[in-house]
Amino acid sequence: MQVMNFGILGASDFARRRMGPAIHAARGARLVALATSSPEKAKGFQAFAPDLRLHESYEALLADPEIEAVYIPLPNTLHVEWSLKALAAGKHVLCEKPLALRAEEIDPLIAARDASGRFCTEAYMIVHHPQWQLVRDWLAEGRIGTLCHADAAFSFFNDDATNIRNRPEMGGGSLPDIGVYAYSSVRFATGAEPVWMKSVMARANGVETRTQVIGEMAGPLGRFSFGAMTSTRLFPRQEVTFQGTEGRITLTAPFNAGIFAEAQVTLHRENASETRRFPDINQYVVQVEAFIAHIREGAPYPWHLEDARAGQAMIDMVRAGEI
Repeated sequence: MQVMNFGILGASDFARRRMGPAIHAARGARLVALATSSPEKAKGFQAFAPDLRLHESYEALLADPEIEAVYIPLPNTLHVEWSLKALAAGKHVLCEKPLALRAEEIDPLIAARDASGRFCTEAYMIVHHPQWQLVRDWLAEGRIGTLCHADAAFSFFNDDATNIRNRPEMGGGSLPDIGVYAYSSVRFATGAEPVWMKSVMARANGVETRTQVIGEMAGPLGRFSFGAMTSTRLFPRQEVTFQGTEGRITLTAPFNAGIFAEAQVTLHRENASETRRFPDINQYVVQVEAFIAHIREGAPYPWHLEDARAGQAMIDMVRAGEI
């Protein structure tokens, strides 16, 4: 398979720690260029990719004819703008989540993707992890009987006022940053969409820092209740549970698998339990390889712009349902 040359727009800390190394390590990928005006930030990338070519502007990287695909880890408010510019430049696009701050903002991206003939998607890495594919299979097989309830929790502590997660003008808050995991993980596993959502939110300095949600979802597995909590001001926690009439499924590291903890999925039934462990999966590398295989070979890809739009629509519903 022909190697795909990648460029990264912006030297974010997450790109340096996670996605840059993942692109560098992925089969069929080559990390060729980085756009940043900071030589200091570039050094962190050159530590694992010493031949990295540097561009001082995003426009210069998009004009680089050797770059076929770009990864965009810019602040939330810039995702749509630079994804559109990358598509217009003829690049494939893997853009960090949240792809947008409102569902309707994704519509121009869908139109631009279709017009350009390039692939554009949100970097929603968890759907590439085999633990989530296993959960989806177990639910579809009826391993817990009738699904009656699902709940998700994702929290970490960050009160740094300078961090983009705590800056309202940069699209900060727990909902944009981690809401997509708590909500769309359940959507992916069940095929369900929200029926109604009610939420209670806490705020600090103009940014939402904790959201608790109750609601109902409906889909191929029927109608079930849903609960979730996300926060940027609580001790770290990651849990997802699916509860049915004959059992329940729990995930111990549903979102940052291998970083928060080892990924484990347990099926609990009345007289027995079964645990599957995934100690060596780098979901960021798997995501990049799936991205390339989809473009090069037409392999199935589990997360498209339409999926991102539906996930954002659920977050919009949560916001609208504040009480």
